[in-house]
Amino acid sequence: MHLPHTTKRNGITLIELSLVIGIILVLISTSTIGIKSYKNWQKGLAAGEDLKAVYQAQKLFLADNPTTIVSAIKASDITPYLPNGMAAIPTITDLSGDSRSIIITNSPPTISGGYDPSPPNDNSIWDAGK
Repeated sequence: MHLPHTTKRNGITLIELSLVIGIILVLISTSTIGIKSYKNWQKGLAAGEDLKAVYQAQKLFLADNPTTIVSAIKASDITPYLPNGMAAIPTITDLSGDSRSIIITNSPPTISGGYDPSPPNDNSIWDAGK
């Protein structure tokens, strides 16, 4: 019995190359989407933490000055109460890159423009970064 002669093939086929390129493109697009979501989550978490720090400073100031009404608080009043050596009221960067200020004359403080850094399904600025 005689076996047919087979030739050794060198290289890869066009189908194999296309499959590898397709897999690489899927991996790149998936990681890009994941990185953007993670960066947005980080911004929301940082905004929530800044709000909490200002709220804590506001409460400490009001505890030391119980006759002061919230609407009369100035940034210079609560700056000494900010944690970790913050020298000023922090600003928030929203997802479009715009800077927003923290309104300290509300209790709890809010972000200018009604910006809410929490995920879309949540209703509170205090749940950012969940």
